[in-house]
Amino acid sequence: METVPARRGRAVRLMAGQAIRIVNTHGTQVVDTWAFNAADPGEFLSMPHLHAALGSVFPARGDALVTNRRRPILMLEEDTSPGRHDTVIAACDVHRYQSLGCAGYHDNCTDNLQAALAMIGFPATLCPPPLNLWMNIPIAADGRITWGEPLSRPGDHVVLRAVMDCVVAMSACPQDMIPINGRDCTPVEVQYEVIA
Repeated sequence: METVPARRGRAVRLMAGQAIRIVNTHGTQVVDTWAFNAADPGEFLSMPHLHAALGSVFPARGDALVTNRRRPILMLEEDTSPGRHDTVIAACDVHRYQSLGCAGYHDNCTDNLQAALAMIGFPATLCPPPLNLWMNIPIAADGRITWGEPLSRPGDHVVLRAVMDCVVAMSACPQDMIPINGRDCTPVEVQYEVIA
């Protein structure tokens, strides 16, 4: 198993047919997750297109996760958690933390994405809205959202299988100002492994 350190990002290349297992080691950590066509960074896992394909904002086991060209890039093959993953909220960035009152620099998922891609030599890109694994954002009937705590348990995992050659990037979200990473607002590490 490899580690995505708390507040940091990592990226891996997957060949079509390979999969990545991402483990919520402590059960409380949100993992912003992206996927890009390995041959074309302009094609990427897209949350708005996913909503149209699924007719839902909550992907579930067995669902194809589609790109901005409406093609499957990943399959959500396994999910041992209660299945609450967010597809609505943008990745955090320096501007988000400034709006929350942070005066200086704050680690963030947008910068983590770029750093993770650079580590494997993949071109820098704009930051698409991520699949926020284990992020619990209840949506009320009137459309209002709540910043909930994760419903996952220690050791819960998802398996994402590549439908095309792709790059999967992950950020152990550094959010420590609202309780999306648990009541104590403490980001922690997660683990992952590439599997056949």
